Amino acid sequence: MNTNLLISGFSDEISSDFDIQLETVAKLGMNYISLRGIDGRNIGEFSIEDIRSTVLPRLQKAGIGVSSIGSPIGKVFINDEAGFLEQKRMLEVICRISILLDCKYIRVFSFYIPNGENPDLFEEDVIRKLREFTAIAEKYDVILLHENEKDIYGDIGRRCVDILEKVDSGNFKAIFDFANFVQCGEDTQECFNLLKDDVIYIHIKDAVTGSKQNVLCGTGDGRIPEILSQLIDGGYKGFLTLEPHLAQFDSLKDLELEDAMMVIENKELDGKSGYKLQYDALLKILEKIAEGEK
Repeated sequence: MNTNLLISGFSDEISSDFDIQLETVAKLGMNYISLRGIDGRNIGEFSIEDIRSTVLPRLQKAGIGVSSIGSPIGKVFINDEAGFLEQKRMLEVICRISILLDCKYIRVFSFYIPNGENPDLFEEDVIRKLREFTAIAEKYDVILLHENEKDIYGDIGRRCVDILEKVDSGNFKAIFDFANFVQCGEDTQECFNLLKDDVIYIHIKDAVTGSKQNVLCGTGDGRIPEILSQLIDGGYKGFLTLEPHLAQFDSLKDLELEDAMMVIENKELDGKSGYKLQYDALLKILEKIAEGEK
């Protein structure tokens, strides 16, 4: 495999039990996780002392690093001022947790838009609030990674570009999530062409356009093999983070209802087997890309 690439994943899709997450990831030969759900609690609920005493020792014992913090920052409605203030306080804590875990990336979102409203009307408020988040990140020298999540302001390529250009900070960059773009009716290749200069982190998640359901990576409409090939050709050095959404898993409660409904109920798959399926499928995609380069 290309030595510039590091495979990580949202290990809470394996199990809510953090020890099982770490054991499974280690058995697969992975060295990193994206930290979101720990023993049934979201990372945003943890204090620095919680992490220092109950999480960091287990990571160190397992020899597993943290590629990113899968925070819920930005997952509030744009007009929820009290929620925004609370999230600024949360981000201060998460930045300090990130430093403690020797992790420089924190996943964020660009706010839910009220139902039926035109997202473009909220541009000014979105940019102002993202700049306030980014000022906190700059203070701690960590990088906020904007995820193109469904139903937020930056759910489509054009608005993701708008955010990146107007926040305009080395501490605010882009995640590329294939499935989310598919589920928003976007062409992933067009989105990649727009965003590639700011993409520094990849989520490995695929979906089909019609049903919008998540499927094994490389089998949907995300064009994962083609775009990964372009990334590698362009010298991408960074994480490919598994987010399979192939089976029902405990941390679905942390997703929005619509997102949870897009995870197929497959009684043959549990969190462990769905995670391994996605990992193996990604390795095959990378092997084929490497063979094509020989």
